[in-house]
Amino acid sequence: MPHPYIPATEDDRRRMLEAIGVASAEDLFNDIPAEYRSPDIYLPPPLSEVELVREMTALAAANGAASGMACFRGGGAYNHFIPSAVAAIISRGEFATAYTPYQPEVSQGTLQTIFEFQSMVCELTGMDVANAGMYDGASALAEACLMACAVTGRERIAILASVNPHAIAVVKTYALGRGHPVDVLWDSEVDSLLTPEHACLAVQQPDYFGRVSPDADAWAEAAHRRGALFIASVEPVSLGMFRPPSAYSADIAVGEGQPLGVPLNFGGPYVGLFACRQEYVRHMPGRIAGRTNDVDGRTGYVLTLQTREQHIRRERATSNICTSQQLVALAFTVTLCLLGKTGLRRMAELCYHKAHYAASRISSLPGYRLVFDGPFFNEFVVACPRSIAEVNERLRIGAFWAGSTAPISYRTTGTVPGTRCSLPSRR
Repeated sequence: MPHPYIPATEDDRRRMLEAIGVASAEDLFNDIPAEYRSPDIYLPPPLSEVELVREMTALAAANGAASGMACFRGGGAYNHFIPSAVAAIISRGEFATAYTPYQPEVSQGTLQTIFEFQSMVCELTGMDVANAGMYDGASALAEACLMACAVTGRERIAILASVNPHAIAVVKTYALGRGHPVDVLWDSEVDSLLTPEHACLAVQQPDYFGRVSPDADAWAEAAHRRGALFIASVEPVSLGMFRPPSAYSADIAVGEGQPLGVPLNFGGPYVGLFACRQEYVRHMPGRIAGRTNDVDGRTGYVLTLQTREQHIRRERATSNICTSQQLVALAFTVTLCLLGKTGLRRMAELCYHKAHYAASRISSLPGYRLVFDGPFFNEFVVACPRSIAEVNERLRIGAFWAGSTAPISYRTTGTVPGTRCSLPSRR
């Protein structure tokens, strides 16, 4: 009997090579120039453990920690304070080592945390049902657009240009494989360019520039008038003080959960929020954890909806998302539990007021002005009298901050608009 971990015998390999018409496995690499197939790799000599620790410590010290610097990047990732209880809870073995709860009888704790996560997402967004989490906010938005195509039977996707450009790029990537055209519209073009051929209109609230648009209701009405779904990508902290997407008739609500309990982590892993109205639940990607009772009447948790290709026929699957965001979703859940409703509102108020305070101070500097009027949350756009590269460098060395005596010289080459400024909350 062949060993179960040897994938193919020599005879198996010979027959496979014959089937594809090559003499050997090496022939499969003929398109790669010979000098690039097995290049010499010049590695330094090995280090002892002490030497390795010393070198890695030196490399780590060359990085600047976001917690010790002024963070003006924004754009969807924020350096909020994370209570120490979050790390203590998610580091517990039963959570940190858990993966996908296929066997509910041994996964009750994991399933309950997912159920609580879903419940909180529903409370935040005002939607009927939420799934167990997506890869991140961008992939959640892309999945929402594909879901709208499945619900409506239409091909075209409309998305506002004020959505995070990285998220737009992800939407285009997802749509490319399905053959769905993506139309990026300016806010003023919604009425004229949104057509009955579009499956959805996707917007971001607050948008990429931090603006809280008063037009959300009008956008929703425009989408529904054409038979399209209205998708809102929201920032979860802002929901502590602004209307949830359900209040302006969103059909699908998505978002990035990173601002609540998840460190910057060099860009990931994050957790995408995904919720929708009850009538669309069968088209929702991912899976849903539910609460029920066993034969003895005891509360139990199970996976009640699994529409991934691993669980059902591939042609019936709504998504191929196949990882578990349970641990990151748990950090989000623990943070919300610690904050509570009052704490979340206070956190939102701090983000709002500190951003407006920073905007007022920056716009009072000679040559600096805010690009947009109206309310904004977390971040805003500033037109500068100098190059953005120079502004960022001066911010990096701290020349703009209180206590600095370094002179500021202004260029006379005109205004370079588009500098993004975000002020993270400090609770």
